[in-house]
Amino acid sequence: MPDARPAPPAPALPTVPVPDLLAYLAGSWRVARTAEDRHTNTRGHFTGTADFTALPGGGLRHHEEGAFTWDGVTRPAHRTLRWLPGTRGPASARVTFEDGRFFHDIDLRTGHAFADHPCALDLYRGEFTASGPDLWSVVWRVAGPAKDLVLRAEHTRGAASTP
Repeated sequence: MPDARPAPPAPALPTVPVPDLLAYLAGSWRVARTAEDRHTNTRGHFTGTADFTALPGGGLRHHEEGAFTWDGVTRPAHRTLRWLPGTRGPASARVTFEDGRFFHDIDLRTGHAFADHPCALDLYRGEFTASGPDLWSVVWRVAGPAKDLVLRAEHTRGAASTP
C-alpha cells in the first residue's frame, strides 16, 4: 500500500505568512484542479470558482462550483465546506463538511501546512501553501487500499462570484 505520510521536502513554491487565515480566504477565487488516479493511470481536471463567504456566528462557507472532466467526460461539479475559527489563534481553522462532519484542522501562520484526513482505510494528506495575497495551493495525496490519488489545486483571487 502506498504511504501518504513520508516527510516531504520543503515547498517548492514561495510562501508568505498568513496571520489571519479566515480574512485571507474571504472572497472569490478561481480554481484549477488536476486529479490523477495512479491505480488506473486516469487523469481529470476541475475548473471553476470558490467563494468564501461569512457564516452567521463566525467562520466562512467555502462553496466551489464548476466543471469536472474525468476520463474524457465533463460534468457539473460543486462542493461546500465550512472553515471555522481554529483553536490555535487566527492563523488556524477547523474545516468541516457541509453537514458538520470534521474534515481537518489547519494552521497556516508560516504559509505552509499539512493536514490529514482519514477516510475509511485511506489517508488524505494535504499540503497547503500560501504563495502570496492572491495565490494559494493545496496538494492532496491519497493512499490506502482503495485509493492512490494526487489532487493538485491552485486558487487565484479575483473570480466572479458564482450564483
